Amino acid sequence: MAHRLLSASRVNARIAFIFTLSLSCTYLFYNLIIYRSAVMRNQGFEGKQCPPSKSAGGKKLLGKLENCASLEPSSAAQRGSSHLQRNSPAAAGGQWTDMNSRNMSVAQKYGNKKLPTALIVGVKKGGTRAVLEFIRIHPDVRALGTEPHFFDRNYDRGLDWYRGLMPRTLDSQITLEKTPSYFVTREAPRRISRMSHETKLIVVVRNPVTRAISDYTQTLSKKPDIPSFEDLAFTNRSLGLVDTSWNAIRIGMYILHLENWLQYFRLSQMHFVSGERLITDPAGEMGRVQDFLGLKRIITDKHFYFNRTKGFPCLKKPESSSQPRCLGKSKGRTHVQIERDTIEQLQEFYRPFNIKFYETVGQDFKWD
Repeated sequence: MAHRLLSASRVNARIAFIFTLSLSCTYLFYNLIIYRSAVMRNQGFEGKQCPPSKSAGGKKLLGKLENCASLEPSSAAQRGSSHLQRNSPAAAGGQWTDMNSRNMSVAQKYGNKKLPTALIVGVKKGGTRAVLEFIRIHPDVRALGTEPHFFDRNYDRGLDWYRGLMPRTLDSQITLEKTPSYFVTREAPRRISRMSHETKLIVVVRNPVTRAISDYTQTLSKKPDIPSFEDLAFTNRSLGLVDTSWNAIRIGMYILHLENWLQYFRLSQMHFVSGERLITDPAGEMGRVQDFLGLKRIITDKHFYFNRTKGFPCLKKPESSSQPRCLGKSKGRTHVQIERDTIEQLQEFYRPFNIKFYETVGQDFKWD
């Protein structure tokens, strides 16, 4: 009897052991399945794509790079920008486009609307649109596509209205906008300094004579009945008296406008881009812009090619597009023909202003 009881006890112990072992294996297997599913979901978040979005400014000029990639979990969002910067190769084509698109979509979902920390403030017909479109392919820059004209025309709407126009950005990204008329607006530097004394300012400058002709050409395309360039540029051409009240002439007197800005900002807060070098060496000029903004040099010569028809550089074709990206039809239009004596008279007029401008900014733009 005792032997039978002992045998039954051993059998029960074995059954209990087998049951416990089976239960433990089931629990372990169940946890492995849950872990694998979670990993696959996260990979799905990173790889999924949505249709391209359209913005107010994108159609007008260079089609935007914003392909809406589906968004990573919020814990990854704050490190998204630095991750993209570390892994963004300085190469043209699909890789930089896809990375920039993903970074934009992460910012749109998890970022905040902030006041800009950098502004392209001028000058009209200097190359500001090119600088904006080139810099906005950088994954750590988010730029407003249209010109808000806040500090010259819409200041009474208030900073909250202005902030509301801005794209969403992550903490590691720069918010930027462009309005070229700020540079020649007397109240603009004071108003911008009230927003922030630390704002970084980019000024794209160009030979003032060429800039004036380009300005006139643009106006003529909209108002074909305006007087000739020579009639507008001079109060007395035979005496060589230039009409400095004409805006196309006055904008090019850069030193007069700069003196106003230097009452509110240090020269070190301003970066001057050469409109001429932006055409002949876009990568070099954009490299210096990236340095000024404290960005890693991601935009390089591999992003550009020279469009001989338009006469200026374009961005190489992204993988997601069938065509390269160039500025709109209004950019690169043929200038009206101006008599050589008029050009020489204007060069003579601008020379003292140019020299003082070179001395102040510490850079010779070689316009003379």
